[in-house]
Amino acid sequence: MTDSVTDGRSWRSRYAVIGFSGIVVLLGALDTYVIVGMLRDIVGDLQIPVNRLERLTPVVTGYLLGYVAAMPLLGQASDRFGRKLVLQLCLAGFAAGSVLTALSDDVVTLASGRLVQGISSGALLPVTMALAADLWSKRRRATVLGGIGAAQELGSLLGPLYGVALAASNGWRTVFWVNVPLAVSAMFAVAVVLPRKKRLPGTRPKIDVLGGMLLATALGLLVAGLDNPDPRSQLLPPWGAGCLIGAAAAIAALVAWELRTKTRLIDTKGVSLRPFFATLSINFASGTALMVTLVDVDLFSQTLLNRDDAGSILLLLRFLVALPIGAITGGFIANRYGEHRVIAAGMLIAAGGYLLIANWPADVLDARYPLGLFSFPRLDALVVAGLGLGLVIAPASSVVLRVVPASQHGVASAGAVVARMTGMLIGVATLSAWGLHRFQSLTSGLATPIRPLFPSSESYDHALAEYVEEVRRAMLTEYREIFLVTTGVCVLGVLVALLLGRLTVSPPDQSGDSAPT
Repeated sequence: MTDSVTDGRSWRSRYAVIGFSGIVVLLGALDTYVIVGMLRDIVGDLQIPVNRLERLTPVVTGYLLGYVAAMPLLGQASDRFGRKLVLQLCLAGFAAGSVLTALSDDVVTLASGRLVQGISSGALLPVTMALAADLWSKRRRATVLGGIGAAQELGSLLGPLYGVALAASNGWRTVFWVNVPLAVSAMFAVAVVLPRKKRLPGTRPKIDVLGGMLLATALGLLVAGLDNPDPRSQLLPPWGAGCLIGAAAAIAALVAWELRTKTRLIDTKGVSLRPFFATLSINFASGTALMVTLVDVDLFSQTLLNRDDAGSILLLLRFLVALPIGAITGGFIANRYGEHRVIAAGMLIAAGGYLLIANWPADVLDARYPLGLFSFPRLDALVVAGLGLGLVIAPASSVVLRVVPASQHGVASAGAVVARMTGMLIGVATLSAWGLHRFQSLTSGLATPIRPLFPSSESYDHALAEYVEEVRRAMLTEYREIFLVTTGVCVLGVLVALLLGRLTVSPPDQSGDSAPT
């Protein structure tokens, strides 16, 4: 049985519990995005050549893989063993992963530390949402869940800024050393603030271990199949096809198992499945676009504009500020114009923003869009993309909560986050593999100038300048094609949103509010 903590607890006590748990969620969310603000420092410290950036891909995907794969199982584990125990174990694992990351001297160790961090962070969101279900009645739960979701979304805005601010003083490793006292403090606070688990005899909830293992296997094989350490010769690594076939088999086995088992990762009883899965696919698409923006705009800035991490984040700030503004706006207008219309409009606006980004020139800092007597910077396309994706957040969350029973709001909200994080994971892995292969194929015929082979320094300088220019053109082509694909992903989101409007949504029965407040 889940923790029953409403009895005899004042509203101040309940808000203290959920408020602190929201801070824990924010801590995990910050580390999801913190790596974006430190890529240049990490590349320099680990001595990764600029033409071998594929070596850094596992550092980004490792955290996302652990986070997504662990979330459903750890959420169920908290039902069986208690919120307090699972939170404390995961915070301890988060601290251990941070130490491993901070001490790493190579990409393998760094990616391993990020994987441990991601696995440990996977429990923070679903357990906190489950706490909301424990502490609040059905009718008052949605507002609390919205606040927890806001803490999760805040990580996308603050994460890169937080990373740059800490890394600027003492290097990128400082960010992960700071996690250790924060996690230890959180463990102590969890021990003090959270109540003990109350169990009734013979009511220990089961855990879908096999389903969780199949999900983790499918995601792991998919990422491994797309992680090509040498994209110069082919798109996939030698083991890529086998891994992708294995991932498809694991997904098929997962679906078959979930259809027949009584204990499921996500219980779909009473759920309006078509709008539910349509909304999850929209979250998947928006997650793909979000992570591609954070990673590739940062790389564009550093490789083509020669900006450092702080300078790159300043460019991204347009997008990061527009995102919550769009989220607030979407929440206000969804009730008036309909959730599916706002979602479709948001994805369409985002598609327009990414189409503009795909047409950036290499000198985008000086380029402008003419508009009659006025003109505005090309970089404002980031504002358009951010506003568009932000508009989607609130109505998509509203649909998910509306098509599931109130008793499953926590699981449904976690499912929406899982869909978005899966989009981030698969999107950045797929587009990075394809983009890096395109870059290597475009530069495969270039010969690096070697000084002794040239008769004079002038001829060598001329050849070197031509070589650098060709590399820059190849990079620009790579980024343009990645953002064109992202445009297509957003257009697919528009089509799904229009389909969502055609689906007849009958809200599940949410009567019977008898929980204490």
